[in-house]
Amino acid sequence: MDDFLWRALAAGIVVAVLSGLLGSFVVWRRLAYFGDTLAHAALLGVAVGVIAGFDVTIGVVAVCAAVAVLLVFLSEGRRFSSDTVLGILSHGTLAIGLLAVAATEGPRVDLAAYLFGDILAVTMDDLLAVYALGGAVLAVLALLWRPLLAVTVHEEVARVEGIPVRAVGIGFMVLMAATVALAMKVVGILLVTALLIVPAAAARRFARTPEAMAVLAAAAGAVAVVGGLSGSLAFDLPSGPAIVVAALVLFAVSAGVTAFKPR
Repeated sequence: MDDFLWRALAAGIVVAVLSGLLGSFVVWRRLAYFGDTLAHAALLGVAVGVIAGFDVTIGVVAVCAAVAVLLVFLSEGRRFSSDTVLGILSHGTLAIGLLAVAATEGPRVDLAAYLFGDILAVTMDDLLAVYALGGAVLAVLALLWRPLLAVTVHEEVARVEGIPVRAVGIGFMVLMAATVALAMKVVGILLVTALLIVPAAAARRFARTPEAMAVLAAAAGAVAVVGGLSGSLAFDLPSGPAIVVAALVLFAVSAGVTAFKPR
């Protein structure tokens, strides 16, 4: 294969593994709408990076992390329901991001690349950044795994046991922000949530423990990346949507297998 395909494959698998691990918590905690909110906020992060003149990944991580932390504090007040806060932040950041991108001077921002992903354009510098940020996310997730799992199972019990629920929640959301920033390059802003949810949903039917589901979700995501890139190369299709469709095929197969599995 050409070098650009190897780079795309290497970056895609790392992002798929991270998405599978964190996506398991998204499925368990029913945070799909939160994933959409971060994905929409990513466009504002792109605009911030372009306007400020630094790498857009830094802008995306910063803006998504700020939105995640803001969500934690807004939800705690109970003045608004969580879905209302998510809706306001999701569409508000998307609209502001679109206006900011439109108002930027100089070279025009390629919105299509950010909306639908551009994994085949991954450079060696991009790949090194993906591995560095991905490694950091994995290290922090390993430290947070047990307390995060306890908070997910029963928040009040975790609080009684002395687990810092707010700090764990903020840590998880910051990890989500970093993962969204990485996944944006692979499948694009519009499809980031699918990469988080679909492999985890496919793995859930076969896992008996949380750890098994996380590993299976990461593996399913990696298979989807390989299948999507192969289909993109064979049929000249957009890579990001092809990866998500490959994940959907895996989900359909898992649903079919479990539907006919003897109880």
